[in-house]
Amino acid sequence: MDMHCANWLATVDGSFMNRPIFVIDLFQQHVVITAWKMIGYLGVILFGGRWLPQLIASRRAKMVRMPRIFWVMSVGGSICLLSYFTFGKNDSVGVLANLFPTCVALYNLTLDIRNSRRSGSDGSTNRDEMSS
Repeated sequence: MDMHCANWLATVDGSFMNRPIFVIDLFQQHVVITAWKMIGYLGVILFGGRWLPQLIASRRAKMVRMPRIFWVMSVGGSICLLSYFTFGKNDSVGVLANLFPTCVALYNLTLDIRNSRRSGSDGSTNRDEMSS
């Protein structure tokens, strides 16, 4: 194997994702930020932040609404967290905690897309309440 190929392989294995990007001193503790942690943080932001568009949609409609972006953020956040807990942390508890929400969010997103195709809407409101 030539040196170029060996160098490339060294950068694509798991150690690349675990290399420190930067270190933060927080309350006399060193917090090491890696690429896997960045993926985990993105997952937390997406999964936790999904409630903001849901709140905005519900306040505008003055009734409960589940906009499609809620399910998209749920799926994206869950996949990021699953990736982090599977490959970055190797934590079975984190995997199990995020596996079920991923499946539910994928199912609901699929239902939302199918129903919007049938009704011709954009997926921004609940269809049950629109028809009544």
